[in-house]
This record gives sequence, C-alpha cells and structure tokens, in this order.
Amino acid sequence: MAEKLKQLKLAAVNIDGVLLNDTFSPVIHNFIVSRGGEYTAEVERSIFSQPQLVGGQGMANAARVPWTAQEAIDVYFKEREEYLRDHPVELIDGAVELLRRLRALGLKTVSYGGLDKAHFDTYLGGRYGDLFDEPGYVCTNDFRPGLREITTEVFGLEYDQVLFIDDVARVAEVAKALDIPFIGHPSSFEHSFQPQLMREAGARHIVGSLHAIDEDLLHTLDAEAAARSVWHG
Repeated sequence: MAEKLKQLKLAAVNIDGVLLNDTFSPVIHNFIVSRGGEYTAEVERSIFSQPQLVGGQGMANAARVPWTAQEAIDVYFKEREEYLRDHPVELIDGAVELLRRLRALGLKTVSYGGLDKAHFDTYLGGRYGDLFDEPGYVCTNDFRPGLREITTEVFGLEYDQVLFIDDVARVAEVAKALDIPFIGHPSSFEHSFQPQLMREAGARHIVGSLHAIDEDLLHTLDAEAAARSVWHG
C-alpha cells in the first residue's frame, strides 16, 4: 500500500497537454505560419495560458491579420475543428494511471483549463469522473492561469499544499512566484518552445511522460513542499 503524502493535499492537473493530447499547439502554429507570420517563443508566451481574447489578439498580431481578438478566436476554433477530424482528442498515455496514483497517495484531484466544463465532461468526466473531487474541473478562462484562485478560493488551501502539473511555462512562472509545487509536462510538438521556456523559468521537475510522475517523484515534491524548497533546492 502506498505511503500517503504528508504535506500536499491536492493535485491540480491541466486538462489539455497533460491529461489529453495537445490539440492546440499545432493549430496555433499553422494559424500563424500559413498566413505568413513568424512563430517564436514570444508568440507562444503571448498566447498560451492566456484568456481566450488575449490569446486571440496574440494570434492575430503574430499572423499579421487585421482581425479583432474575437474574429481570430472564431477562425482558430473553426480550424481546430478541421484539425480534429484527422487528429482526435485522446487521453495521453498514463493519464488514468497518474490520477489513480495521486489519489492512492492521499491527494484530492481536480482538472483545469481554458475551455468550458463541457470539454471535461466529454473526454474525462463521464468515464473517469470518480477520479476527480468536486468540482471536478475548473474553467480558468476568466482568471488564467488560475493557480491562486484554484488554491485559495476553490479549495481553501495554502500554496505549499497544492501540486500543479501543467504543460505551459507561464504556469511554471506563476508557480515559482507563489512558491507552489510544480511538475512540467511540456508539449512534444516539434515547433514548441515550452520545454525551453519551462527550463528558463527554473522548473526543476520536468517530465516527458506521465509515467515519470511516479511515487518517488511525488514523495520528493511532498518533502520539498514541506521544506519550501521546490524552487530553491
């Protein structure tokens, strides 16, 4: 039987890019380069884990099209629907096992992301709802990236009691600023700058597979959280 964690109480796991495959980066990249724009690390920073309208404006600016943020978002979601016909949303290998591992160690679990809860219900809530605690999913579009709100407002916890697992460096930057335990699972998309940006942010725990988030790593994070050394060890 797994030895329960002592410091951490909750694991907040990003939905797209951690539990579900990354169906955003390829579409954003194509949106920009197909219109003659340049895809850079700064472009990703201006779009990823931002409220939709902020991200839409970032895409429009990068693609050099004279569109409003909402117009860019509308086109983006249309192009994403087309992309999904050949590249459907799928669970990432090891996602269910990770959730079970987290719960076996005594953690509550919740997912979060920028899309509304219907996205969660469709791909996770229906079949795997028992692996999440209420509210199951938190839509963070209005307060991205949402670490403070999920920790203090939704669950009433301290920053050193929550582990965030995310694929975006901006989340790592906020986690560092708040001294929140963090594991990075950056996209493997060939044009992604997230692995580089996550390292530059100072993330010390970055994995290429969810299977790497094993009991040993989770106990390490638990000890570091108790010592407040996740970012400064």
